[in-house]
Formats: sequence, structure tokens, C-alpha cells
Amino acid sequence: MQSLDIISVNIWQILVSLINLVLLFLIVKKFLYKPVKKMLVDRQANIDKKYSDAEEARNKALEDQKSYEEKLSAAQEEADGVIQSAVDTAKAREKEIIADAKQKAEGIVTKAENDAKLAILKAEDSIRREIIDVSTVLTEKVLEREISEDDHKNFIDSFIDNIGDGDE
Repeated sequence: MQSLDIISVNIWQILVSLINLVLLFLIVKKFLYKPVKKMLVDRQANIDKKYSDAEEARNKALEDQKSYEEKLSAAQEEADGVIQSAVDTAKAREKEIIADAKQKAEGIVTKAENDAKLAILKAEDSIRREIIDVSTVLTEKVLEREISEDDHKNFIDSFIDNIGDGDE
């Protein structure tokens, strides 16, 4: 039975090994496992906090973007209002300028018409004076020839009629 001695089982040695194993397990659990587990939990909490902070920052950025877009839209509407107001003011000013120009043009035309009428009246007056002068000269010449008074009147009337026909 020699071969059995080599393979024999020593219970005390197994028990001591088991006790060593349990003690080693307890020591590792107390000094290594719990701090490592605590560190992992803390790290997970830190990561979760960073994720939640990032999500909050993202949500805030989206809110800021919406706010910016609303402000931009309001500014665009205000700019459109200002432009429309300027266009309306310019159109009103344009109408005023055009009305003023028409009024001045009408005044100029009226003045020109009045000046033309006055010139016509002066010309007619001048022509009448010329006629009178010519008729006086003719009268003198006719008197030299001794024409009767009726001939003289007829002569002057025909002369005036001929001059009036030539002007028209």
C-alpha cells in the first residue's frame, strides 16, 4: 500500500487551507473589494452626473437657440416694420413733392399765359397806334388830294379791315 500513502488525503491540511482561503477572502473583501466597489460606484455616480450635466447643458443650449431664433425673428419683424415705415414716409414725401411741383408748374404756366395775354394786348395796342399813325399820314396825304370825308372814312375803314385780316 505504498502507493496509497502518496495519494492520501490529509484532512487537517485541507481544513487549514480552507481556513486560510476564507481568511484571505475576508481580508481581500474588507480591504480590497469594498473600496474598489465604492470607487466604482463613485465613478459611476460621477459619470451619471456628467451625463446629466451634459443633458442639462444641451437642453439649455436648445432653449437658448430657440430664444435666439425668437429674438432674431422679432428683430427681423421690427426691421421689416422700420423699412415699411420708411417706404411709406418716402411715398408720402414723394406725393408732397409731386403736388408741390405741379402747383409750381401750374403757377408758371398761369404766369406765362398772363404774360402772353399781356404781350398780345400790348401788341394790339401798338398795332392800333401804328394804324392811327398810318391813318393820320394817309389822312394828310388824302387831304392834300382833297378827298371827300366819306371817301376818307371808307379808305380808313378798308385799311383797318385789311390790317385786321392780315393778323388773323
